[in-house]
Amino acid sequence: MDDLAASLKALGLDGVPQQPNTYPTLNPFDIYRSHIADLLSKSSGIDAKIIYPTLAWTAKPENGDLQLAVPALRQKGKNMAEFAKELAEKFPESPLVQPPMVNGTWVGFFFKPAPLTQLVIPAILKSGASYGFNPSLGLRDPANPAAGKKKMIVEFSSPNIAKPFHAGHLRSTIIGGFLANLYEAAGWEVVRMNYLGDWGKQYGVLALGFDKFGSEEELLQNPIGHLYDVYVKISKISKDEADLLKEKKEQIAKMKANGEDASAVEAESAKIQEEGIDEQARKYFKRMVDGEPVALGIWKRFRDLSIEKYKQTYARLNIRYDDYSGESQVKDESMDAAARIMEEKKVSEDSEGAVIVDLTKYSKKLGKAIVKKKDGTSLYLTRDIGAAFERMDKYNFDKMIYVVASQQDLHLAQLFKIMEAMGRKDVADRCQHINFGMVLGMSTRKGTAKFLDDILRDVGDKMHEVMRTNESKYQQVVDPEATADILGISAVMVQDMKGKRINNYPFDMDRMTSFEGDTGPYLQYAHARLCSIYRKAAEAAPEIPDDLSTVDLSILTETHAVDLVRQLALWPDLFLNAVKTQEPTTVLTYLFKMAHALSSSYDHLQVVGSEKPVMLARLALYAAARQTLSNGMKLLGLNPVERYVLSFLLIMRREQALFPVGSDTGLGSGDWWPDHADELQDVNVSSYHIRAYLGWDMI
Repeated sequence: MDDLAASLKALGLDGVPQQPNTYPTLNPFDIYRSHIADLLSKSSGIDAKIIYPTLAWTAKPENGDLQLAVPALRQKGKNMAEFAKELAEKFPESPLVQPPMVNGTWVGFFFKPAPLTQLVIPAILKSGASYGFNPSLGLRDPANPAAGKKKMIVEFSSPNIAKPFHAGHLRSTIIGGFLANLYEAAGWEVVRMNYLGDWGKQYGVLALGFDKFGSEEELLQNPIGHLYDVYVKISKISKDEADLLKEKKEQIAKMKANGEDASAVEAESAKIQEEGIDEQARKYFKRMVDGEPVALGIWKRFRDLSIEKYKQTYARLNIRYDDYSGESQVKDESMDAAARIMEEKKVSEDSEGAVIVDLTKYSKKLGKAIVKKKDGTSLYLTRDIGAAFERMDKYNFDKMIYVVASQQDLHLAQLFKIMEAMGRKDVADRCQHINFGMVLGMSTRKGTAKFLDDILRDVGDKMHEVMRTNESKYQQVVDPEATADILGISAVMVQDMKGKRINNYPFDMDRMTSFEGDTGPYLQYAHARLCSIYRKAAEAAPEIPDDLSTVDLSILTETHAVDLVRQLALWPDLFLNAVKTQEPTTVLTYLFKMAHALSSSYDHLQVVGSEKPVMLARLALYAAARQTLSNGMKLLGLNPVERYVLSFLLIMRREQALFPVGSDTGLGSGDWWPDHADELQDVNVSSYHIRAYLGWDMI
């Protein structure tokens, strides 16, 4: 705070403006909002606490950096348009803010470029990897850090064992990984939990399938792939039996309607029901529930093999877990205790041998939930109740997030309401369901699933192929295969995060591997480009200071420099908004907007070849941009790369889409390329391509 006060004093401001629950040392926008609120309060007599929350981002930069909706001030009996003019006219002179602009009932405030630059760039360079994040949000008592952090459990991914990790699991995995990173950056103590689907009748199906189709040799060579093949084969038999049973029942109904003897067909139907895969699987699972050693031994083997494979996939996705849990890990006594409480409190009731909870008394939409089958076996809901109470006992969490597809909306709503009805509102109120749409066009049972390992391999191969188009630069990459893998993973993750969580989207490999528009590879290119600028500057001027925050930043007066600084200043506020929305696309949209600002700046803010003071100032700007971009990418779960060879023609296509001929980037100009021939001497392209290249060197 002392350093910030000194910086503001040098800019002409006595003291640090700070409204309650704001963090001026972490967020430049908090300084400006508090400052504007203070000045408006003094000139209008309205409490600054009323003014502060009305100062919001603007949809269009031409309307200001912050905008005040005058009606939100709740001043009765005033003409809002006239009052807006009055507020603007009485606004005092400020060392940080230009005179306000009025647009109807809106008052727009523009930050003065020079002070903003002096505040933002040094703050980023000094904060480094923590810039934009706010660890105070997760404190139990922000006024007393010694009270400790709030604790959160994020349950995500949760695949079924003995099945491949396919793209349908990707959404839960990357959304959950993002949320864990987000809340960790907000100061929470986060427990990353993987609640594996490792219990239920489907494992009876798998065991029967392995008895019929399994191979020990193939199991050892490719456990997940072989178990999947087995599951598909046995599931087909089960489906055929179900279809046949349906036909038999329809036939019986017709025969009885016609007065015919249906006993023979009824016997056939009964045999299918009693001896079919479905009934055999049910009995097998009952053996597991009863603790039969052979059944449990086979199940445990499949589980262990699956977990090892999942760990490999998670490592590629930059995902880690603190707790590998699962349905099988929920204790019987926890479920028994929950059942006893439900019975004692008359939450549950018997229904034809089964145990149900009638939730229609709370909401018709909740319906009736089955918590125990007629045969005494538990259901997902039973275990989820027991699991939630066990987690509260173990972790005493302040919040628990379930990252589960929207198909399970009813299930989670029933879970939370049942816990509340049981008298455990303390647990229910701390739980939240973060839902998401599905990746369409895939089914494990039908064998149409697209396996994530295969997807990442194919996309990585394509990235590798693109990198090889520039062999000279390719040789500079230390580990091209690893880099290609990171780029492939970025392509898959970014295309998944571009839409809102709740949206479904069809699985489309072409879309994943496309270089058109805003993509993962382009975002990686933006970061690698900034790394390249710093490397080249260090080669040209080895005496570059380690601390660029001390260089003369008053030189940065160009429009493109100021626009970029404004983008960088917004990142801490954007982070706060991401905590509110819990949407990866909130962060991703910001990063692409910043990448666009960077793209349009390079022609106007050349680093190498400029006079030393100018070079250092611009280098400080780009170093701050690189840090901010890196922080945002890591928040999403991406690994920013430092070297990246992209096809020259792909860059040209990307930039032509963003900046058409005639724009201020100089696209199509015939006098640019000779000055940069040294950067392109190892690229065998025509002069037309070079002119279209916009001054971007190969990285």
